[in-house]
Amino acid sequence: METFKDLDLASPIAKALLAMKFEKPTPIQAAGIPVALAGKDLIGVAQTGTGKTATFCIPILTRLLKNPGKTALILAPTRELAAQIEELWRGLTKYTPDHRAVVLIGGVAMQPQVRALRAHARVLIATPGRLVDHLQRGTVSLNSIEVLVLDEADRMLDMGFAPQLNQIMKYVPKQRQTLLFSATWSKEMDNLASKYLHHPEKVAVGNISRAAPKIAQFAIQTTQQAKNDLLLEELNARQGSVLVFARTQSRTDRVAKFLMSYGMLVNRIHGGRTQAQRTSALAAFKSGGVRVLIATDIAARGIDVADIAHVINFDLPQVAEDYIHRIGRTARAGTSGEALSFVAADERGQWRDIVQLLKKTGSSLPEMKGVTSSQLNPAEMSGGADASDRAAAKAGRPQRPSRGPRSERPNHRQDDRRDSRSEPRAEGPRTPRAPVASSGVKIVLGGGPRL
Repeated sequence: METFKDLDLASPIAKALLAMKFEKPTPIQAAGIPVALAGKDLIGVAQTGTGKTATFCIPILTRLLKNPGKTALILAPTRELAAQIEELWRGLTKYTPDHRAVVLIGGVAMQPQVRALRAHARVLIATPGRLVDHLQRGTVSLNSIEVLVLDEADRMLDMGFAPQLNQIMKYVPKQRQTLLFSATWSKEMDNLASKYLHHPEKVAVGNISRAAPKIAQFAIQTTQQAKNDLLLEELNARQGSVLVFARTQSRTDRVAKFLMSYGMLVNRIHGGRTQAQRTSALAAFKSGGVRVLIATDIAARGIDVADIAHVINFDLPQVAEDYIHRIGRTARAGTSGEALSFVAADERGQWRDIVQLLKKTGSSLPEMKGVTSSQLNPAEMSGGADASDRAAAKAGRPQRPSRGPRSERPNHRQDDRRDSRSEPRAEGPRTPRAPVASSGVKIVLGGGPRL
């Protein structure tokens, strides 16, 4: 399949694809759409940003046009991903407006969703938790579901949605087509597929655990107490949009507060914010209203912005594969991008796992302050700031000055839950407390907020 015309799609779908400027299918679309159109169960495995959403939306609409009394259910792990699926669906149904979708997600009131369900939508796009809420209240029926999609199923398992999936499957007809999509594959995914799919055909495109080749990767050895100032310097030295990953909600909030105290326009997105706040933050980032978005892994799973120039790992992920998912937010659709990671002494085990994964998959290795990560002596990462100075001396570069003591210990919680600290009130700039040089080097006049 070289173009979408080769699929001989229904006229309303073909016209909508032209209006959306979809002409040539991506590899996962070329391999997966014909299988789904044939009515087979499908496992689609490909990296994020490869066009998996259209791979299931086009066959769903084709099937619903032929079966007026049937509906489809699309399950997604996050609210943002659900909203983005609905956005593509709206474009695809431009000439079939009666095939509208209803989005069922948490963080918003139930009653508007109940009213929308009474209008008999053809497609339900839902997060597992909110769908279970509706099922328990009796406000939704899944009896007419003919196509079921599990999008980013690996992330749903990571987020602990297995019990909710089991509950949902009790309400879905056994006679159905099931399409499962994932960015990674594991034994757990094998078990999930064998449980819910019937003789599926598997389509895997590319190396699913390999970093995109056009991402320039760098890393800096640092300390936890130095990360704030280092982030400010790196942001001032860069042009274009920047997605920053932090480990927890509280760290996300505090990093945002620190940057805003220096007059920087930033926003943040995590599971503790309301849906309205998350939607507003993502819209501002997409439109360029803010250049920097700080996110946790779970919330960022649904971020689909085409032109992110830089990804910065303020905190390293706990799972090595998530590093590839994170940096894959840049360099999409054949473009180039840059990924930078801050590596503190207490993260050296995580960094070692990341490097091993990159080697195993044949990915390029990040450059570490003048030495490649493959040449890095683990002993150099055992002493905080002194280790950074030793690595700099080894590379023949000047040492980074000391940044002073911290006022708090780092938050080592490994989940995406809130803690007792309050969130910053404003998203816009505040009166700067210290000037920033135009060259991008911060002039440090005294202590500021620390993580």
